[in-house]
Amino acid sequence: MWGSTYLAIRFGVETIPPFMMAGMRFVCAGLLLYGWARMRGAPRPSLREWRSAAVIGLLLLFVANGGVTWAEQRVPSGIAALLAATVPLWIAVLDWTLHGGARPRPGVIAGLIVGLAGVLLLVRPDQFLGRNRLDMTGIVVLLIAAVSWAAGSLYSRKAVLPSSPLLATSMEMLSGAAALFLMAGLSGEFQRFDPAAVTARSWLSVGYLSLFGSIIGFSAYVWLLRVAHASRVATYAYVNPVIAIVLGWSLAGEAFTHQMLLSAAVIVLAVVLIITSGSKGAKAAAAITSPAVPREPALDGQPAKKEGMK
Repeated sequence: MWGSTYLAIRFGVETIPPFMMAGMRFVCAGLLLYGWARMRGAPRPSLREWRSAAVIGLLLLFVANGGVTWAEQRVPSGIAALLAATVPLWIAVLDWTLHGGARPRPGVIAGLIVGLAGVLLLVRPDQFLGRNRLDMTGIVVLLIAAVSWAAGSLYSRKAVLPSSPLLATSMEMLSGAAALFLMAGLSGEFQRFDPAAVTARSWLSVGYLSLFGSIIGFSAYVWLLRVAHASRVATYAYVNPVIAIVLGWSLAGEAFTHQMLLSAAVIVLAVVLIITSGSKGAKAAAAITSPAVPREPALDGQPAKKEGMK
């Protein structure tokens, strides 16, 4: 599902301004999840929990997802997914340099070098992609989005959040949606938006992203992190771009060249090296999370046990 969301984003921004489209997606999903979590007995979140959720929502959904959505006006969906797959590289770097993580092992360092080579291979359109030039502004925004996703993922590991993962996820979505709508207003998207000009394909894309990308995809990922080893769950980071490139090529007529295939293979190899390296940096890279995974509540006043990568 996550691999297919890149194409859905492209279809959505065909006739809906990007920040509005992303805001619609997350406000719909966030309201539904929030109501469902509260109906199932989740307690009212505290101000401190809202503050943590807002930070995560800004980093993951406003800067990261909003950046991807905006960039897909300029860059093919498959390329966007491929650059988003560099998130484990940035997590390894940020965890080491800013969060006091252990120095990466040789496997992680090799993965960082290979990943950088893959990105350089991808973003040199004159030499490698011929007339299929890539928009460098879009590329830069996508790389910033990947770094923001990594930063938000690392922050979420220590954030104070509700014990209910659905409630925490909904709060992050609502916070991100508020920032996206604010950006839409500041950039004049509301004035340019014409509901009558929106195609059925764009409306269906918003619905698909809300249901399958946000409600099902995000919630399933949070649940998986509780019951499976995170390094196994994180394999989505190198499945997504393959799915996105194939769908973009087959359903949207996006370019699919041998050079793109080579750069995709190089970046995927880099992600594999980092995730499977066995170092703390690799474990941090495996902790890629869209909505943050809240800690289990304490039992009898004792700190909760960690299971896998919480």
